[in-house]
Amino acid sequence: MRFLLGRRRLMQAAIAIAAPGTMVRPASAETFPSRPVRLVVPFAPGGGVDATARIIADHLSPALGQPVVVENRAGAGGAIGVEAVAKSTPDGYTITMVSPGNMTAGPVVRPTPYDPHTLGFITRAVRSPLLLVCRKNLPSRDLAAFIALVKQKPDAIRFASGGVGTVTQLAAELVNLRLGVRMVHVPYRGTGPAMTDLIAGNVDIFFSDTSALGAVQQEQVRLLAVSTGSRWPQMPEAPSMAEAIPGYDISNWYGVVAPPGTPDAILIRLQQDIAKVLAKPEVAEALRRIGFDPAPLSPWEFSDFVRTEYATWAEVVQATGIKVE
Repeated sequence: MRFLLGRRRLMQAAIAIAAPGTMVRPASAETFPSRPVRLVVPFAPGGGVDATARIIADHLSPALGQPVVVENRAGAGGAIGVEAVAKSTPDGYTITMVSPGNMTAGPVVRPTPYDPHTLGFITRAVRSPLLLVCRKNLPSRDLAAFIALVKQKPDAIRFASGGVGTVTQLAAELVNLRLGVRMVHVPYRGTGPAMTDLIAGNVDIFFSDTSALGAVQQEQVRLLAVSTGSRWPQMPEAPSMAEAIPGYDISNWYGVVAPPGTPDAILIRLQQDIAKVLAKPEVAEALRRIGFDPAPLSPWEFSDFVRTEYATWAEVVQATGIKVE
């Protein structure tokens, strides 16, 4: 613990020296980067992680003065790409975009070939709520009525998920845990099939990612709440889950990490430049169009965030006995 605190203070001091207006770089980062940077996306092209990575990479290249090359390396729920980066040379030239599936929710329920807590934390980049949506003919018309229904008839409520151990399951299991109830889990092979069955009325609720917005706007499903601790600016009329369950604060997010042992000065350099990219109005607007908000964190804040979320999901898994077959 003493080492971690000392490392954190050194990183804080380095950023203070390089505060906006001075932009003095730590000495060991003066020559970084001198060649292209590879940004590994551990998922297939076309998804949210891929779209976010490409928006950031397009603007990060001029900030670094070097090309930022996006490389898709999918498989094992994002673990294959992260493992490859974790085993790369820790020099800042190979980094990866991560998500709850390969950093917090995923590693809690299944072994990963890397320790997420030892990676070189750069920054959380974006965040969005999960959307608690229900079939359009569910009797509960709002969040308060839904909570009342769950307490009265928990075994009658069927919740969909994108698969066992995914954040879409764990978000609902956390409701079970906090309310002391037991809604019935119906797992699917991905969010698409789960949403299809929700629209058909075969399940009752689903904690979806923001891809559900289209179905909400077309009135195929109803939005009951957002999963974050406060209301979402993009849909301020929707209550937050914390309004019914104090302390409930779950999000979908993407961040950037490097191999273990990457020098702090390089992590800080990358974090600062990504933060500048995310502060650009055109970048923020591009991200909001795909359902995300810029949400940068410093390296140590990001590390703390991951540890806290990991602990939350570990509590849920232990209490519910979730296992991936």
